[in-house]
Amino acid sequence: GGYHTAEALGVPIILSVVLPMYTPTAEFAIPLTTANLGGFLNRQTYKVVPLISAPYSGVINEFRQELGLKPRGKIINETRLPDGRPMPVMYGYSRHVVPRPADWPASTSAVGYWFLPPDETWQPPADLTAFLQAGPPPVYIGFGSMAGTQPERLAATAVQALQQSGQRGLLATGWGGLKPGDLPDTIFQLESAPHDWLFERVTAVVHHGGSGTTAAGLRAGKPSLICPFLGDQPFWGEQVHRLGAGPEPIRQKQLTADRLAAAITAMVTDTTMRQKATAVSQALRSEDSIANAAQFIAQVMGEKAALQELEG
Repeated sequence: GGYHTAEALGVPIILSVVLPMYTPTAEFAIPLTTANLGGFLNRQTYKVVPLISAPYSGVINEFRQELGLKPRGKIINETRLPDGRPMPVMYGYSRHVVPRPADWPASTSAVGYWFLPPDETWQPPADLTAFLQAGPPPVYIGFGSMAGTQPERLAATAVQALQQSGQRGLLATGWGGLKPGDLPDTIFQLESAPHDWLFERVTAVVHHGGSGTTAAGLRAGKPSLICPFLGDQPFWGEQVHRLGAGPEPIRQKQLTADRLAAAITAMVTDTTMRQKATAVSQALRSEDSIANAAQFIAQVMGEKAALQELEG
C-alpha cells in the first residue's frame, strides 16, 4: 500500500526490503534462487518482480480508487515511480555480506543491517543461566517458524547430531513448535531468548537462514550453518559460506544427523572459519547503518525538493 499512498499524497517514497530482489544485476540472479545463470540471464530473472503483485491487482485498484487515483494494469512495476523514474531502493543488509553490484544505479543503496537496541529489561530464566554456566558454550540450533511438518524428526536429528559431535546444545523450539522430547543433560530446550544476548554466549549457530537471524549470527561473530527451507534462505546460506563464516548450507531435504554433526564439528574446530566469522562481525559492528539510511533518505528528499522547484 505504501507505493499508492505516496502517489496519492505526492510525497517521496523509498522501497525498502532486507534482501536485494528488486534491483536487476548481472552479478547474481534474483535471490529466490542460488543459480548463477551468467550476466544477461541473471538480469532477466528480475523480470518476475512485477508479477509478485499481479494476483492482488483487483484489491490494489479498489484501494487506488479510494485514494482518488486512476486504476493501473494487472502488472504493476513497483520499481518505477508513477512518473517513470527509477524508484529509490534502500536495502537493509550489509555490503560486507553482499558486495554492492557494479551495475546498480545510484538510486539504490545497501545501507547495512538494522539492529534493534538491546532490551535492557530482559532477564534470562534461571535454568538457562545455570545451563550456560555448567559447561563450555553450546551450539544453538533453531529454525524459527520454519520447522515444517515434521518437528519431531528435526528435533531428533538435532539431538543426534549434537551427541555425535560431542557438543552441548541449545535446542530452540521457536514458533515452529519443535518437540525434542526427553533431552540429555547436555542439551537445553529453549523457548525463546533475544538473539543479540544469546548468540554472544554460544559457540556456533544453526538456523534456517532468515535475513534477521543470519545478521544476528554474523554480528555475534559465530560460525553459522544455514539449513534453508525456501525463499531467500538458500541465498543467505550461500553468502555466509562464500564469506568463509560457515560451512556449505545443508538444505532441509538433505539434512541428516551425520551431515549436521560434521558441520557442527567444522564450526567448532575450524580455526580459519572462526577467524573469518570474527572478521565479518567486526565489519558489521563498524558500519553505521542508521546514519547510512538517514543520509540516503535525506538525498532522496533533497532530489524531490529540487525537482519540485524546477517544476514549480
